[in-house]
Amino acid sequence: MVKYGLDYTRCRWILPLLLGIGVIFGIIALAGRGWLESQTLPYVHQASLWESCRRPEQGGEWTCKSLMGYAWGRAAAATYLVGFILLVICFALAIIAFAIDTLRFNFIRGIGGLLFVAAVFSIMGLVIYPVKFSTEIQMTGINMFSWAYGFGWTTAIMEICLGFFFCCLPNYEDQILGNVKPTYFYSSP
Repeated sequence: MVKYGLDYTRCRWILPLLLGIGVIFGIIALAGRGWLESQTLPYVHQASLWESCRRPEQGGEWTCKSLMGYAWGRAAAATYLVGFILLVICFALAIIAFAIDTLRFNFIRGIGGLLFVAAVFSIMGLVIYPVKFSTEIQMTGINMFSWAYGFGWTTAIMEICLGFFFCCLPNYEDQILGNVKPTYFYSSP
């Protein structure tokens, strides 16, 4: 952002925008029913973060069972939800930080640290879920962790990457605010 001449006033909303996209991906992961799906016919199993649904044969009625009856189900949902709530808090703080005319760079570094904490919680939930689900829930046929689970991992990866950006941005404070004289490589004889 700094090295290639992008102006701070034009690019100041890129990081909050990326955090907003991460929040949207987190909502999709929380609400999506595609954490686990049957990969081949007959499609008899489908699961979300909250429940596991199966049907006896193709075209039958789905019967769903809540995963909140399992301790690991509550742990996976709670840790991922805590990570998501921290992400939403970081999004709100980023909007506040970048809306102020005088940018507070220590405040931005704190947002980066909070994003790393959110990533830890999200990854804990994303690891607990498949490990315990595949050992404690009976599955038939070939199953795959699907699109909503992928959105969960995308959110966690975005939290890590944006955490680095928010932590490293204060190192370029003078360049961002335009307090550095340009360096010219040509010198006249």
